[in-house]
Amino acid sequence: MNVSVSIVEKESQYIVHTYKRSPFVLEHGEGMFVYDSKGNRYLDFSSGIAVNALGHCDPELVAAVQDQVATLGHVCNLYHTRPQVELAEALCEHSFADKVFYCNSGAEAVEGAIKFARKYSLTHYGPGKTFVAFTGGFHGRTMGALSITAREQYQAPFRPLMPGVTVAPFNDVEAAKELIGPETCAVFVEPVQGEGGIQPANVEFLRALRDLCDQHDALLVFDEIQCGMGRTGKLWAYEHYGVEPDIMVLAKALGGGLPIGAVLVTDRVADVIEPGDHGSTFSAGPVACRAAQVVLDRVSDPAMLAHITAMGELLVERLEELDSRHIKEIRGLGLMVGVEMDCEVAPFIEAAYEQGMILLNAGANVLRLLPAYIVSETDIDQCVFVIQQIITV
Repeated sequence: MNVSVSIVEKESQYIVHTYKRSPFVLEHGEGMFVYDSKGNRYLDFSSGIAVNALGHCDPELVAAVQDQVATLGHVCNLYHTRPQVELAEALCEHSFADKVFYCNSGAEAVEGAIKFARKYSLTHYGPGKTFVAFTGGFHGRTMGALSITAREQYQAPFRPLMPGVTVAPFNDVEAAKELIGPETCAVFVEPVQGEGGIQPANVEFLRALRDLCDQHDALLVFDEIQCGMGRTGKLWAYEHYGVEPDIMVLAKALGGGLPIGAVLVTDRVADVIEPGDHGSTFSAGPVACRAAQVVLDRVSDPAMLAHITAMGELLVERLEELDSRHIKEIRGLGLMVGVEMDCEVAPFIEAAYEQGMILLNAGANVLRLLPAYIVSETDIDQCVFVIQQIITV
């Protein structure tokens, strides 16, 4: 039996169907490309949904992981290890944060942020305060994260959800003023919405959220799971706005392909957290932390950030040259770019496979382009050429 057919059939038999997968089986990757079991090559403009910041099988990352797993693979969090401390120090030195809590994924990071915000509010004001989130936001699929993800199709099958969440329109300052008040525990927002269609926040909006949180001693939580770690051309998306949060959640690109998440907090938040308040068996594992050290060191390099910015600008410039009646708007920051269409993009993504290209959607009608940071001008030209072909069919 053909290897691809066998794997696809076994997937259908043995794996819970929470994903609609591609019709091919990926076998290996190198740099900007992945290869399937038939030897077909695909230019990857998804990066595993903004995860593979350094591309596939980056030699430095691979060497660091191999060395660490051969030295010390896993110990629980009852013991000190060098990689977790050195990574935390670097994350704090490169951000607003004073302390770091580690976890294994973006959704777990959001859950941690919810708990930390609740503990802060309970410690200072007692129970009963609520959360504010925004339309278009996506914060994860676990029950707390899902409760602040205002998507009917995601929430409906799993209600009742966590209570005490109100939702305001994204980028609407006046609506935020109506909802954020003395009863607010924390405000969760993506500086650049990913799943919501690559929608950057307005500067005035984020500054208003900061002012409102300061006024009411609510915590401002930035979800930079997708837009952080260099994706927008700055190490953190909040740097574009001159607004710092009290809590920031990270994952995706942080591990460069290994599962790791982090909750970055100020001392004001960390001071209310005590041993036993939260935990995780696998978090801060030496291997994942060693990988994240490599990624952070490479991505925080000003030359890398300048490259991301230049390639992002070039990508948008090339996309704006496309001739198609289907394109409504092109938007984004750095290498986080959305092409909004006047129709559903699923057929375009399927057609791109046939052209040797991997693309993503962000909602029904937005093509989402998230290439690795090592992307070249040649890669961008190839991507835009393919998009021109598939949208004119």
